[in-house]
Amino acid sequence: MNDKIYNLLLLLAALVVPLVCGGIVYALVTDATEAFNHFGFLNFLTSSEWRYTEGAETYGALPFVVGTLLTTLLALLFCIPFSLPVALFVGEYFRGTKLAAVLSTVTDLLAGIPSIIYGLWGFYTLRPVIMALDISPQGSGVLTASLVLAIMIIPYAASLSAEFIKMVPNDLKEGAYSLGATRAEVIRHIVFPFAGSGIFSAYILAIGRALGETMTVTMLIGNTNNIPASLTATGNSMASIIANQFGEADGLRLSSLIAIGLLLFLITALINMVGKIMIKRARIA
Repeated sequence: MNDKIYNLLLLLAALVVPLVCGGIVYALVTDATEAFNHFGFLNFLTSSEWRYTEGAETYGALPFVVGTLLTTLLALLFCIPFSLPVALFVGEYFRGTKLAAVLSTVTDLLAGIPSIIYGLWGFYTLRPVIMALDISPQGSGVLTASLVLAIMIIPYAASLSAEFIKMVPNDLKEGAYSLGATRAEVIRHIVFPFAGSGIFSAYILAIGRALGETMTVTMLIGNTNNIPASLTATGNSMASIIANQFGEADGLRLSSLIAIGLLLFLITALINMVGKIMIKRARIA
């Protein structure tokens, strides 16, 4: 094949991604314009009312933005104490052993389970436990959704972090051991500084997975259109409100739901951008 034709095909293939991204943004902005023009962007973002009675439609995205960020941050907090030890177990302490291989296989299997399965497990297993412990009377809520989200993102964070830990040069670790460093000191002073930016990027990807999760959150968060007053209170996320109401929405409500989708897109893009900047600074340092 001629080099010019080959290069042209590569260029066309590479342009598919920005074209698709641009098309998504254009469609979201176009369909969300009605809501932004009617309520104003800042008012729509900061309003906590969501009423769709005939003749008195009022829509605001604040409860769903708060619900999304709250469940995501809680899920990340629950995820780190479990995913990081798994990554160290597989990538450092028992690297190359059958035990690590089995644990890695199980972790990858958990990552491949459909989200609806996690939602069903949370609804029929975890929710009754939370009710029995008298943590929440209805069992559903921000805490329940966050716990299941944490279980969902643990395999992603652990698997990716383990790969970055494995990339730490053995020469550096062996040199530290020869100077009398302990395993804990090697991990703290060699492994984490070298693989830190990669581990951080793994958690950024995990946050992206949690932000856009729909079915699991819809089944467990309680689906009430208000700002959660506590961790055990019910609420809605940006994805769950779209899933619950998109099928029956039209007119201004449909435009408002698409506007929420646009906000979710922007929040995800912003988090990824901040993550890349921090990773770049960590590499330079």
